[in-house]
Amino acid sequence: MFSGCTKFTNNQINVSGQYFDTAVSITIYGGTKDVADKCKDICSKYENMFSNKIDSSEISMININSAKGNWTSVSNETLELIKKGIEFGNISNGLFDITIGEVSQLWDFKDGNNLPDPATINEKISNVNYKNIEIDGNNVRLSNPNAKLDLGGIAKGYIADKLKEYLLSQNIDSALINLGGNVLLVGSKLDGSNFRIGIQKPFEESGETILVVNTHDKSIVTSGTYERYFYKDNKLYHHILDTHTGYPVENDLCSVTIISDSSMMGDGLSTTAFLMGLNDGLNYIESLENTEAIFIDKDLKIHTTTGLDINNNEVTIK
Repeated sequence: MFSGCTKFTNNQINVSGQYFDTAVSITIYGGTKDVADKCKDICSKYENMFSNKIDSSEISMININSAKGNWTSVSNETLELIKKGIEFGNISNGLFDITIGEVSQLWDFKDGNNLPDPATINEKISNVNYKNIEIDGNNVRLSNPNAKLDLGGIAKGYIADKLKEYLLSQNIDSALINLGGNVLLVGSKLDGSNFRIGIQKPFEESGETILVVNTHDKSIVTSGTYERYFYKDNKLYHHILDTHTGYPVENDLCSVTIISDSSMMGDGLSTTAFLMGLNDGLNYIESLENTEAIFIDKDLKIHTTTGLDINNNEVTIK
């Protein structure tokens, strides 16, 4: 659940807490306590709808009911998010798959002492196929009773977009939303200058940045191997899972950052492009309008789409 504190300083509201097992912070320039409280309510509402770790959530109910062959009636928001998940499945030819839930729950990146049993991974991975999602109006079912939904790959981005939509409706034209690495900017700073958003240097525990994105009114979302990981027998295991093997994807990338207008699109695209790998991922993002990407490989070499400029480690959109 979302919990934390709200601080007011010089017409600035800072909301912070824990949500979806990650640190959340929202900085609102202007506004009132009611606006801050509503932001908390929005986060709590959607977590209780989308989290597969909350038994009463709509996603959990789909998983539970589908195991019995039954349908689940869901809200328009949950339906919209599931349809977006299917869309990313189509875009990526199944590399991004929201039916990964049976596999993702096998991995504990907080502990890291025990690897999942290989036989169990092989058994569970056979249930991953987003094409088994059935939709009839607002009713949803998984045709494979052993499959489970996990919307963690796009849920935070969706919620960030909803927070921005709410703030704009309250005539807030300057804010910074950070949902565990999903950064969404509302307008510019109060003085009209751009926000400067740091991209973490991979595996740098001090939080040192490798690049700074100088922009406004954009979404900046990063998927990286260093966000949740552990080492076992000198091998790195991270949270970005290969939907074909059930193990962390193995390629030459450390992170992918997407700069776009929508945080949900950035959320899905950062994971999708990572799963595609450097060449295919870059080529795909290049084909999209109003979307740019920064790929950082294992040698910390930086690769970007052609719409970005880098000067003294500062990134701007051309």
